[in-house]
Amino acid sequence: MKTDIEIAQGVALKPITDIIAPLGIDFDDIELYGKYKAKLTAEKIQSLENHPNGKLILVTAINPTPAGEGKSTITIGLADALSKIGKKTMIALREPSLGPVMGIKGGAAGGGHAQVLPMEDINLHFTGDMHAITTAHNALSALIDNHLHQGNELGIDPRRIIWKRVVDLNDRALRHVTIGLGGPLNGIPREDGFDITVASEIMAILCLATDLTNLKERLANIVIGYRYARSPVYVRDLKVEGALTLILKDAIKPNLVQTIYGTPAFVHGGPFANIAHGCNSVLATKTALRLADYTVTEAGFGADLGAEKFLDIKTPNLPKCPDAIVIVATIRALKMNGGVAKDALGQENVQAVQSGFANLARHVENMRKYGIPVVVAINEFVTDTDSEIIALKECCAGIQVPVALASVWANGAEGGVELAETVVATIEEKPANYKRLYQDQQSIEEKISVIAREIYGASKVVFEKKAKSQMAQIIQNGWDTLPICMAKTQYSFSDDPSLLGAPTGFEMTIRELVPKLGAGFIVALTGDVMTMPGLPKAPAALNMDVDADGNAVGLF
Repeated sequence: MKTDIEIAQGVALKPITDIIAPLGIDFDDIELYGKYKAKLTAEKIQSLENHPNGKLILVTAINPTPAGEGKSTITIGLADALSKIGKKTMIALREPSLGPVMGIKGGAAGGGHAQVLPMEDINLHFTGDMHAITTAHNALSALIDNHLHQGNELGIDPRRIIWKRVVDLNDRALRHVTIGLGGPLNGIPREDGFDITVASEIMAILCLATDLTNLKERLANIVIGYRYARSPVYVRDLKVEGALTLILKDAIKPNLVQTIYGTPAFVHGGPFANIAHGCNSVLATKTALRLADYTVTEAGFGADLGAEKFLDIKTPNLPKCPDAIVIVATIRALKMNGGVAKDALGQENVQAVQSGFANLARHVENMRKYGIPVVVAINEFVTDTDSEIIALKECCAGIQVPVALASVWANGAEGGVELAETVVATIEEKPANYKRLYQDQQSIEEKISVIAREIYGASKVVFEKKAKSQMAQIIQNGWDTLPICMAKTQYSFSDDPSLLGAPTGFEMTIRELVPKLGAGFIVALTGDVMTMPGLPKAPAALNMDVDADGNAVGLF
């Protein structure tokens, strides 16, 4: 069996100019990064402002498990299948981070015969967006420390600087560091730390900004820390938002690539899905809506994290809501939610499928609360048995949700036709009647409680002393009307990663509230959410190499 990279390297790529021509994008509308990658110009994006919007399909999933769900693979395969049945289709995906690529999670270019290409470039440096965000973030860090060194005119309290540094790698040794050592010439000594680049607020800002002017406004609103008098210090106080915007002037432009099948795709932006909103850029999604009849996009992790944030944070910044939500599940993952160990997932176990269905059913119920029709996609594996598939279809029928098999990993566009036809029929039969889960005018406590109760199944939310103190400060500063971005484990509906299935009646603890004024939301932290991951004992990097001709080897 060929690996993902072997399949990808066997595809004869078309010039990106050929891929985008049917969309009405000309040579003068793009900036080329070689033959197969391009950025769309701001002028072209602006020219589409009054174009009608096509249909939007949001792909999400059950809670991720070690068994794998294949959400990006289904997203790409569904788009290819829509193209195959004659629909003018585009994809809007997130960019991978080098940290997970070199670690254990892998890339974000899909898999098998449902991939965006060139996958080696996309999973490595691509068009340099990640590096630009890293540079802008660390430029701000350097400017903050220089301000302290040069006399601290703003009266910034070095103990209350909340702006860390970032690197686009998993490096646990950098989580907590001390800087400014070595005497007066080397700055003011203080505690600091590193997050991974995709956890940067600048990444979240880039993905919510609508143009360069809006990007600059959002960057100016970043809170970097507090004065000795406890008042907030913004980037605009340092007067460096222009410099940061200059660094990001190309990164804000959406990246154009293609799938194996030749479907055009935007791959742009990639904020963390547990401490940020976990979606590709607003700019890419809304542009795709105006270029194609159908746009397929995805949200990070399971529907309790990614889809909730897409619908409560990103959708209000889009010209329209999703017309359908596709929830991806695998027989294997459902069996794991039903109590089966990973090494026994290849054995038939109908009862475990039925037990684990509770996780999928909860996600379906949650997404319906937004007034948007739902379709279940079963990402097929060779170990799935007829009895297990029949059991899952019966479970879906019991909650009256359409379900379709998809074998896009093995069969590409052809393997997604049933799913594509089911999604199109659902959109035509059931128009969306979107409504947010909460209103911004509700209190912070009410908004968090609504998410915890309605999406997670919690019976009570407990705010620790630190969170209560921060809540009072947020209210005092007038930031309490911002939406909530929950930071919790992706593996469970609860804040306990070991609670699989569909737990209810648990208490959820909020330990900290972090205002992200530039991004425009308040992060509510639960449990132990890691903003700088570590590498596993045997990282994926051990399998990677490059041959004498410069071809990537072992990249999945």
